[in-house]
Amino acid sequence: MKSTRYILRLVLTLFLITAVVAGLLATVNAVTAPRIAAAQQEKLQKALKSVLTDAEQAETVEISDESGMVRTLYASPSGYAAQVVTPGFGGDITMMVGVSKEGRILGISIISQTETPGLGAVSAADSAAGHSFRDSFTGLSGFVSVSKDGGEADTVTGATITSRAVTAGVNAALRCVADRIEQGAAQ
Repeated sequence: MKSTRYILRLVLTLFLITAVVAGLLATVNAVTAPRIAAAQQEKLQKALKSVLTDAEQAETVEISDESGMVRTLYASPSGYAAQVVTPGFGGDITMMVGVSKEGRILGISIISQTETPGLGAVSAADSAAGHSFRDSFTGLSGFVSVSKDGGEADTVTGATITSRAVTAGVNAALRCVADRIEQGAAQ
């Protein structure tokens, strides 16, 4: 009898603690959710501006993407920007890829990533190596591959999987834009 009461008291105590903590977490989430959403939107706009010179004129357009990596496609007078999510070594890599109306890469901006610090994370870093990696895609068209696979784009040293993941995302963006250009020419 005593042990049953003791167990019930422990269970009730743990339940109350859990309920209070869950309530506190829900409150914190409700308070911070708008700020987090605003920060993500700001990052997205910054990435859009970094790959399109006339980003303020960009409008969302319908996409045709067999890869499933292109989330959103923006069109502007100077070209297109594709928001792409591609699986990397440490998780998803979200990036914005600018593509000209002629199908050439205007630039890449990595919005978020969870790659290994000092290796794959270099791809998004504001460093000489990071800029060199991203800039190596500028001007390329068609099917892009990294230098390790015989292509023209740089490979981040020690981060072949990340480099290939970024390249896969770039190729998905190029295909999506090519499809969009073909649809426009067919109309």
